[in-house]
Amino acid sequence: MKIAVYIDGSNFYKYLKDKEISLPKGKKFNFKKFVNYLVGSNECISKRYYVGIMRNYDKSENSQKLIKGQQKFLAKMKNDGFIIKEGKIIYDSGKIREKGTDVKIAVDLVVGASDDLYDKAILISSDTDLIPAVNYLKYKNKDLEYIGFSHAPSLALIKHSNFSRLLSREDVFNFSD
Repeated sequence: MKIAVYIDGSNFYKYLKDKEISLPKGKKFNFKKFVNYLVGSNECISKRYYVGIMRNYDKSENSQKLIKGQQKFLAKMKNDGFIIKEGKIIYDSGKIREKGTDVKIAVDLVVGASDDLYDKAILISSDTDLIPAVNYLKYKNKDLEYIGFSHAPSLALIKHSNFSRLLSREDVFNFSD
């Protein structure tokens, strides 16, 4: 079976930081190990990581440190075979918002199904804005597996997916370095 993996980076990161899940200080989540586990003996035709790219909007040392950290992380992801799909980070009245990543995930899900690139998509996001794209996969006879978190599952994505897995704290710890 051909599988494509779609990771909503900011959404996943937000859940990893929740007190119910948070990794111990100094531990990092190993996405390569995680995706290999999810795909199993199937053929992984694509693994994509969607994220808003930070910029130094205030010219501060802290912003520069965050940017360097993100660049280092994304370089490692690329080295591990992930395709990085960049969105934007906008700074709106002191609030940080990500723009464009959900649309990119939705388009990639639909195009992959239309072009018959995969048999099954694994979606690692709890964003219900993706449900129209998820429903299109059913129309194209493609399977979708939703990966979420046990302490905050997306019941809507569970309902609209063929399969779902909810990660516990122990699961997350198993994929940390």
